[in-house]
Amino acid sequence: MGDRFVLDVAGLDAVIGALRARGSRVLGPTVRDGAIVLDEIDSVDDLPAGWVDVQEPGRYRLERRGDGARFGWAVGPQSPARVLHPPRDLVAVAVRTSDGAWGPAEMAAAPAPVALVGVRPCELAAIEVLDRVFLDPAHPDPGYAARRAGAVVVAVECGTPAATCFCASVGTGPGIDDISRADLVLTELVDDAGVRYVAAAGSEVGAELLAGVAAPLAAPSDVEAAGTVTATAATRMGRHLDTDGLHELLLGHPEHPHWDDVAGRCLTCANCTMVCPTCFCADVVDRTDLAGQRAERWRERDSCFGLGFSYVHGGSVRTSARARYRHWLTHKLASWVDQFDTLGCVGCGRCITWCPVGIDLTVEVAALREAPKPAEAAP
Repeated sequence: MGDRFVLDVAGLDAVIGALRARGSRVLGPTVRDGAIVLDEIDSVDDLPAGWVDVQEPGRYRLERRGDGARFGWAVGPQSPARVLHPPRDLVAVAVRTSDGAWGPAEMAAAPAPVALVGVRPCELAAIEVLDRVFLDPAHPDPGYAARRAGAVVVAVECGTPAATCFCASVGTGPGIDDISRADLVLTELVDDAGVRYVAAAGSEVGAELLAGVAAPLAAPSDVEAAGTVTATAATRMGRHLDTDGLHELLLGHPEHPHWDDVAGRCLTCANCTMVCPTCFCADVVDRTDLAGQRAERWRERDSCFGLGFSYVHGGSVRTSARARYRHWLTHKLASWVDQFDTLGCVGCGRCITWCPVGIDLTVEVAALREAPKPAEAAP
């Protein structure tokens, strides 16, 4: 374990300023439209000071918590995936030349590199999942690789899990054991002494940031308190996902009668996939202008809950809500492991909170374990 330092609120503001001075576009949590969203921030004043998110299946609201904590909440509806794998991404542009032929057009300059402030441990795990998908040496995605290469990650350990969180079940939080997974790792302490942050550098960039703001070494009592924050949070998870035998359970029971039960509630609205920090499915769409002089190719976020997602010549493969929900859950928690050697779920609970009818995947998995299997069902 490397040295731990301590930052007061002014010190955190100095870190944000140092990131901006590096030429990074600093993105962090801020309050907008009744939610904590990911947006560009200029200073510590933009952070959601004194707010907590109250989350339940199908419900989300913000409440005041009565202190100055900037990270006293769990997760908002937006994750770093929105930045690293944006919902719409311009892939290529072609224009008609004077002789009538088509040729490539110059693309807009790449945006400034980003610094992601306030990344939760579950979100950090989600970034690592996306890295496995898009940075595979055999088939790297150039757009993702460019955005990821310049990104600085300032992670903040979680001390306030929501009622829909279950990161402890899947080993993605609430703490970060290996600080080298981020450039800078913070733990927020809120007590009678005020608000401060125990900080550890996970990279040379993180070390430069702490040195640049002259962060002092943390007292042993603060280091101990930081450990207590995450240890306590682990006991306050609102949900639990039993992962024992999960792969075999899901892949081994495609005709389980409980799929019909969940299909009777699922709206196939795709909210769960839109807020998921690891879902990456996309469609490629070509568009031309009305004059027929310019063509653009866009990659746009797609969802396996859409009827057209599984369309092949003659129709869609998965036409029912039952088939689509089964595919999503089975891929997320089983076949994803076969593809990428990790679960596709990081336990953030977003799919539970933002489901309009409050479908809870931890409950559905438990029901699949307990409900009678097809062979056991009454005739």
